[in-house]
Amino acid sequence: MFISDAMAAPAGAAAGGYSGIIMMVLFGVVFYFLLIRPQSKRAKEHKNMLASIEKGDEVVTSGGILGKVSKITDNFIVLNVAQGVEMKFQKHSITATLPKGTIKAVNE
Repeated sequence: MFISDAMAAPAGAAAGGYSGIIMMVLFGVVFYFLLIRPQSKRAKEHKNMLASIEKGDEVVTSGGILGKVSKITDNFIVLNVAQGVEMKFQKHSITATLPKGTIKAVNE
């Protein structure tokens, strides 16, 4: 008696087929604008920043190391981190370019 009433589907449940599709499309659009688009924009900006690095630029790595670019190859960058000390990094580990004179200002 009580079980059959509890297991029965509501009378109008089958009529809402399009609302489920609309919700899925809306969810996909929100997902795109909140997650996918900003991430691809950041990746494009990082790629452009890496392409614009030249010898003599001051950069910071993902590990927080400041250095001046002394040599650039296809996949690696050699940074002068101190007088007579050069370190080799992969290009993608460079996170930002700094204004000229930043390293000098930090060392003072």
